[in-house]
Amino acid sequence: MVQAKEGDTVRVHYTGKLKDGTVFDTSGDRAPLEFTIGGGQVIPGFEQAVVGMEPGETKTATIPPEEAYGPHREDMVLTVDRDLFPEEINPEPGQHLQVQQPYGRAAIVVVSEVSESTVTLDANHPLAGQPLTFDIRLVDLVSAG
Repeated sequence: MVQAKEGDTVRVHYTGKLKDGTVFDTSGDRAPLEFTIGGGQVIPGFEQAVVGMEPGETKTATIPPEEAYGPHREDMVLTVDRDLFPEEINPEPGQHLQVQQPYGRAAIVVVSEVSESTVTLDANHPLAGQPLTFDIRLVDLVSAG
């Protein structure tokens, strides 16, 4: 049987879970995810988990933060004065906001804390710093690299 390797395009079904078992994403209700191993389209640990799998095979892989969305970085958390927000925006913890970065690029941040005078914004990926567990099924090897 053919095994998936670097450069191959594959289709997989997956379910991603946090440490406590909470499902954060699944392909179960849609078409399988198609990507090229080594193409940088998915997190590195997920790519490596698929290497060596055969079509039809299933496996469970736990991916450390360093091979997923990286560590949670404190330098990406910023506390700003609440009066910098337009009047029509009432920030609340958990809210996603789009902010302009210095060179005109937009970034999505999450409001993590709100006080009477400040708002704390977190620009880390929501899954940064967390080990992720994936149940993976290699559906198909689309093309060999």
